[in-house]
Amino acid sequence: MVLGTAEKDIPTLTLYPASGDHATDCGIVICPGGGYAGLAMDHEGVQIAEWFNSIGVSAYVLKYRLPSDGYRHPVPLMDAQRAIRLVRHNAEKWNINPAKIGIIGFSAGGHLASSVGTHFEKPVAVPEAADEIGEISCRPDFMVLIYPVISMQDEITHKGSKDNLLGVNAEPAMVELLSNEKQVTPQTPPTFLVHASDDTAVVPENSVRFYQALLKANVPAELHMYLKGGHGFGIRPSAGPASQWTELCEKWMQLLDFLPK
Repeated sequence: MVLGTAEKDIPTLTLYPASGDHATDCGIVICPGGGYAGLAMDHEGVQIAEWFNSIGVSAYVLKYRLPSDGYRHPVPLMDAQRAIRLVRHNAEKWNINPAKIGIIGFSAGGHLASSVGTHFEKPVAVPEAADEIGEISCRPDFMVLIYPVISMQDEITHKGSKDNLLGVNAEPAMVELLSNEKQVTPQTPPTFLVHASDDTAVVPENSVRFYQALLKANVPAELHMYLKGGHGFGIRPSAGPASQWTELCEKWMQLLDFLPK
């Protein structure tokens, strides 16, 4: 599904390969946030890729198509699934392990990332073009979700993200399907979650419900809930302790053998 040939109509995946002696065989796809209306490509994209490079992880920043440009669900999900497949297809060329490919998402990008991690066995309404890459698994091996939108349920969702992705009068079946806390299974990838208690844009209940669903399904999960931080802090030091999630994330990745200890 392509509505034109402008920049906004073409999804891209920008490579930030790890280099030097500390490079590992782990890779991660980055989904910036922006309420499904824009993309915070700097502080939730490039800066995150540079941090992952600093710990030896190759990063791939995804510019996915947006509902604000006419691409409602399932197009953003198709773009993110394709990104995982592309990285896995090129794993040998890009010096990574096809079994160590994760996805990270921020805010609405967290909803997209969690959708990839819970909908990898569900067919989308618009099937991907048939090619050898489309036959590759799009299940990420792990997920990192930072102040994520998880649910489309009215009482806790981020209304702007929901309305942009599904429309103002979304069908109840689509609301249920894209409420990802309801889609967790034992096959959902291990997940690292970060949120701030004072986040008034995307309420913490999003991460809490997803974490509870993961525990119920016996999926390895870790949740860090910070007292202060608000929303959209990325890795900015001005966020105080909340910005230190990167250190904990690295240790979690080591614990699950995605990174060397």
